[in-house]
This record gives sequence, C-alpha cells and structure tokens, in this order.
Amino acid sequence: MNFGTVVDADVFMDRLNPEMCVVTAAVGEERSGCLVGFSSQCSIRPVRFAVWLSKVNHTYAVARAAPYLAVHLLTPDQHALAALFGGETGDSVDKFAQTRWTGGVGGAVVLEDTAAWFVGKVEAHVDGGDHVGFVLEPAQWGAGAGRRLLRLDDCDDISPGHPVD
Repeated sequence: MNFGTVVDADVFMDRLNPEMCVVTAAVGEERSGCLVGFSSQCSIRPVRFAVWLSKVNHTYAVARAAPYLAVHLLTPDQHALAALFGGETGDSVDKFAQTRWTGGVGGAVVLEDTAAWFVGKVEAHVDGGDHVGFVLEPAQWGAGAGRRLLRLDDCDDISPGHPVD
C-alpha cells in the first residue's frame, strides 16, 4: 500500500494555520527562546501541554537542561516580538536584552505583555524526528487581554534564525 509522499502530506499540512507561541528556557544565567508553531494541549487529566523544538535551534540545547519552560501566546500586533524570537538566533543575539521579561517558577523566563503565558514543569521529552516534544505540566499562569492570536500565516515573512534542514 502506498501512503503517499511528503508532497502529498503538504496538501493536508498547508491547510493548517496554528497559533504561534514563543517558548523560553533558562538554566542558571543562560536564557534562550524561540518562535514555535508546533504546540498543543496533549492531556486533559492531568493537564499537559506539548511544545516541539527543532534540534538545530539554540533554544533546544538550553531547554534540554531546563526543569521548566515558559510558553507565551502572541497577538498580531506583537509581530516584532515574533520576528525577534523567530528570525534571530540565540547563538549570536541576546533576545532578552530587547524585550521586557521577569522570572517565573523554577527560574523560568516570562515575557511581559504577551496575550497569555504559562510556565510548565518538563515531564517528558518525545523524539519526533527533527523536533523533540517537551511535555509540560502547567505550574504558573498569566493572561493579558483576550485578542486574536498570532497564527502561522501572520509569520510568513519571518525567515528562521537557525538553519533549516
């Protein structure tokens, strides 16, 4: 049985338009963060959320050692913040020097002024190929005004700050 090709999968995948989020990680004094398009609630009881980080992304190495990650939802008017975390790499740019942030539970880095955010304890890592899923147990929450969220289509003009295989 032929299950198709990657091109065939694009017919399905290209119709998706997920919410984008910024994931931040911190270990000691090292901070990192990236724009993420692969994320979802993955359990109801207990509540769990998964974010998928590219293995070639600077944030991935920091996140692997971090006990907590912070996940931030953005609005379309925060495109510049998305471009900073999606179009620059922590290998050469201190993204946190260019934005407002505060400390969260477990030493997590919480970006201020985002639409909503949570800090989650890393419960598991799931290898999915070129990305690794971080399964998070929410431990701290915050929310701003309820507005439309930034989606993948809103970020078409952002070129990834890390190499794409």
